[in-house]
Amino acid sequence: MVISGRDRGRRGIVLRVDGDRVWVEGVHMVNKHLKPNPNTQTQGGIVEREASMHISNVMIYNPVEKKPGRVGFRKLADGRKVRVFRSTGESVDV
Repeated sequence: MVISGRDRGRRGIVLRVDGDRVWVEGVHMVNKHLKPNPNTQTQGGIVEREASMHISNVMIYNPVEKKPGRVGFRKLADGRKVRVFRSTGESVDV
C-alpha cells in the first residue's frame, strides 16, 4: 500500500524491487514515449507503464486492521524466522 505521494492509499502487487526502488502494479503510472525500432519489431508511440518509487513510500497492507502495518521478525520454535505484523502479531503470508 502506498503511504505518501500522489497515489497515497492505493494498493497493488509489488512487481519488482531494485535496491531502494519498487515498482507497484497499477500505481505511479507515467507516459513513456517510445521510438520505433525495426530491429526488434517495436512500434513507436506513447505507452502507459509503472514507474519506480522509493521503498519508504510503501508498506505492507494488514488485512486484519484494513490499513498498512509495520513488520517485525519472530523466531518460531522450529528455528524458522518469519515476518509478523507488530500491531497484531499475525504472520505475514507471503
